[in-house]
Amino acid sequence: MIVSTFTNIAAFIVAISVLVAVHEYGHYIVGRWCGMKILRFSIGFGKPLWTKIAGKDRTEYCVAAIPLGGYVKFLGERYGTGDPIPPEDEGRAFNQRPVWNRILVLLAGPLFNFLFAFIAYWILFVNGVPTMKPAVGEVADGSYAAAAGLKQGDLIRRVGGRETNDWETALVSMLDEIVGNGAVQLELEEPDGFVRRTMLTVGGDATQLTEPGMLFEGLGFQPWQPPAVLAAVEKGGAGFEGGLQVGDRITSIDGEDLNSFLDMRRIVGERPGEQVVLGLYRDGEQIEVELVIGSIESEGRTSGFLNVSIGNVVDDYWHLRKFGPLESLSQSLQRTWVSTGFTVRMLGRMAVGDVSIKNISGPINIAQFAGSSAAAGLNSFLNFLALVSISLGVLNLLPVPVLDGGQIVYHSIEGLKGSPLSERAQLLGQQLGMAALLLLMSFAFYNDIARILS
Repeated sequence: MIVSTFTNIAAFIVAISVLVAVHEYGHYIVGRWCGMKILRFSIGFGKPLWTKIAGKDRTEYCVAAIPLGGYVKFLGERYGTGDPIPPEDEGRAFNQRPVWNRILVLLAGPLFNFLFAFIAYWILFVNGVPTMKPAVGEVADGSYAAAAGLKQGDLIRRVGGRETNDWETALVSMLDEIVGNGAVQLELEEPDGFVRRTMLTVGGDATQLTEPGMLFEGLGFQPWQPPAVLAAVEKGGAGFEGGLQVGDRITSIDGEDLNSFLDMRRIVGERPGEQVVLGLYRDGEQIEVELVIGSIESEGRTSGFLNVSIGNVVDDYWHLRKFGPLESLSQSLQRTWVSTGFTVRMLGRMAVGDVSIKNISGPINIAQFAGSSAAAGLNSFLNFLALVSISLGVLNLLPVPVLDGGQIVYHSIEGLKGSPLSERAQLLGQQLGMAALLLLMSFAFYNDIARILS
């Protein structure tokens, strides 16, 4: 538990620091290109832990104690110190540059977040991403999925006309269709190759299905996972010594039901050296086998082990999505575009009540995702960073005065009317924006705590 918590916190700090650095670097570099003088580039808030002054403008670069944000301080910003501008710097202050320069600088932060996501996806596609095909697992009787005729083993080829090569694409497409239409058109391929189409209708339950973790449960089916049917039992191993045979289908361990081989591996791994009773099917007959779970040492940790395997059944459902450097450019651009569009649509639908606000995550939930993705490997962590970077870019473009999008609105109005908004109007906007952010943060923390308690 302590190690897991430490991993979550460390991964969260790394993720936030990287994404904030990318965002603020966008403001910084475009500001320099536009001839603005930069006083400070800070990653984090509060007391500086590390500081360096460099460059002809004597810019202060620092890493601060609270790694939950960052900022670039330009000469002459309205929220700056208000100190007079030295004669030699006349024309280089933020508010002295043309309006289009200022808007470019404000746009650069979110755009660099999208650029980071694009690069992360490019790296993933070049390295190769192990991908599970979107195949249907167990289907619950009386569910929406059963009514639509979904069967275990069906491969979801298309959702609403969009080709689906992996579960991420399938889930995004299904949520889009459910929220927009209350129904999903699916193209399914049966194990024998027969292709059919069906309509999965959810009626008035669309909003409820958008709650975290509710989609599969609400639709009434689970993603396919390899069953615990043994294809090999190694001689001398714990499974062999306990009487397991090739062809056995393990259904339970000490009364705990198994839905897949992954369930069996998880339970066995947690119980090294323990005596257990396995429920299984052999030649159509349900029997029980009593055995002692073996153990194996790996990276200083002891895990349970039966020395059994399920053969290559997984190969039919997993594939490696890997492209050359040039083809990866188009693939990563498409993935960034689709993820950005999905984020924008979900935010809009959340605002009108079509999507549950329980999807708003706070730092606790984000840290848990950061830790689990980091533990899963570099590819998983890169994918997590790309998704969060896109969310950060979209959120910062919202027309809320304390965000980049709100400042863009201010400067656009200035460009249209020929003069800045009044100080009173700007102050009122800042107060309303701060109130909106505090409300959003309250929802996020409430959702985090509710998830922990549940």
